[in-house]
Amino acid sequence: MTNGEMVAAITKSTQAVFSMMLGIDVTAGEPFVGEKTGAESGVLALVGLAGAWVGTGSLSCSAEIACHLASQMLMTECPSINDDVLDAMAEVANMVVGNVKTKLEETLGPLALSTPTVVYGRHFETRRVGSREWVSVPFPCHGGCISVQVCLAEAQQNATVFRPGFALPHSVQF
Repeated sequence: MTNGEMVAAITKSTQAVFSMMLGIDVTAGEPFVGEKTGAESGVLALVGLAGAWVGTGSLSCSAEIACHLASQMLMTECPSINDDVLDAMAEVANMVVGNVKTKLEETLGPLALSTPTVVYGRHFETRRVGSREWVSVPFPCHGGCISVQVCLAEAQQNATVFRPGFALPHSVQF
């Protein structure tokens, strides 16, 4: 999959989810490919991808935009970050990355999604271990910007080894 195809998948998925679930029409800004590092503030929702290819999809924005998106989704006023806002951001990220996953499966084969993880606050830093680059698409919205990013790498051939000398368990019993 080329970066252009990834940008198209991110753009189409984000526009569809925002239009249908939030009643918001968004237009993609200038996409870029690069390392995703540095301090951030606001809300970051992460969704893992796994299969023959592995990686992460994310959606990030300011706290104000997160509150606006949650207000639109829940059809109620969300003036500050709370559990409802964080849950709404997790669900929006899950839908956007899920739609991107469906498009990626056409060329990369079956993929699975993790449960979304949401981080919020001020001056936190995120990074992906390794040298892979993120495909990022900004979407201007409500006086700010929502950023949707995906980073993928081909899974290692020997994915059944958890640690050298220790086989990955086939099932977990409780």
